[in-house]
Amino acid sequence: MKAVQFTEHGGSEVLKLVDIPKPSPKPNEVLIKVEYAGVNFVDTYVRSGLYPTALPCTTGREGAGVIEAGGGAVPAEYGLGVGDRVAVFAPASAAEYMAADAKTVLKLPEGVSTRDGAAIVLQGLTAWTLARDAHELKAGEVALVQAAAGGTGGLLVQMCKALGATVIGTTSTPEKVEVAKAHGCDYVINYSTHNVEEEVSRITGGLGCHAVFSGIGKATVQADMNMTRRKGTFVTFGNSSGAIDSIRPLDLSKKNIKLVRPTLGNYIATREEFVTRSTELLDLVAKGSVKVTIGGEYSLSDVGKAQDDLVGRKTIGKLVVKI
Repeated sequence: MKAVQFTEHGGSEVLKLVDIPKPSPKPNEVLIKVEYAGVNFVDTYVRSGLYPTALPCTTGREGAGVIEAGGGAVPAEYGLGVGDRVAVFAPASAAEYMAADAKTVLKLPEGVSTRDGAAIVLQGLTAWTLARDAHELKAGEVALVQAAAGGTGGLLVQMCKALGATVIGTTSTPEKVEVAKAHGCDYVINYSTHNVEEEVSRITGGLGCHAVFSGIGKATVQADMNMTRRKGTFVTFGNSSGAIDSIRPLDLSKKNIKLVRPTLGNYIATREEFVTRSTELLDLVAKGSVKVTIGGEYSLSDVGKAQDDLVGRKTIGKLVVKI
């Protein structure tokens, strides 16, 4: 079967389309014929070596397709069977087939396509757990979402609105401003032309935001903390501009703000946690409360280009690979 792998760490040039044996599912696994795989920043973190992994490694962390076979020890209560359309949150999705632990697999509702299923799993669960677990957003609160026109940011904006928050979004171009508005932002700040801190202070009457959600990392860390109001929460969940070097605890004490640096896996470590949050998420998608914006569709041979386009911020919305 075809798969996209790397045997050394580096840039997108280390990704190779290779022929490897079709996997056989272990007793606790299901074999999935992959139809779509999602493209995410975490793929580049693993590829570059920022997140350690064994080599060779098949890229990708989420996908969707159809179950072709199951291991003999998959619990019946999981409700998974041959022929089911499923989404999966597991490594090695950029391949024609993947064997995944059944606890990371969820049956798709009728109203959700495999294309949307692949696009929503990692970023959607990331966004949903940010708004439900990292900071339990309440109606009437003010949330700042950095990169509000992007894949995770756009989903997070919609979820914050669904929870009753006022949302301030940031982005970099007039085109992306319109996208962020379409996602539901109450206010959008173009950081290429405006000072974000000054605008947030103006909008909030100098109070700042109850929650600041930022996947940018190093470049905005000080501003993100400055824009978090007294007793608010600064949630840093990504490193698109580079990893944050350090934060002094005393900096948090100035306004008694909480700092959260979550990883999705620790919010959905058990099957129960995974199913609870995934079911909530897919219900939002099926009802139309959260809409998936596909920003680009690539072939397996173009996975490297997809990752480069994502890092280079050349696209709007979620990128997927059609297998």
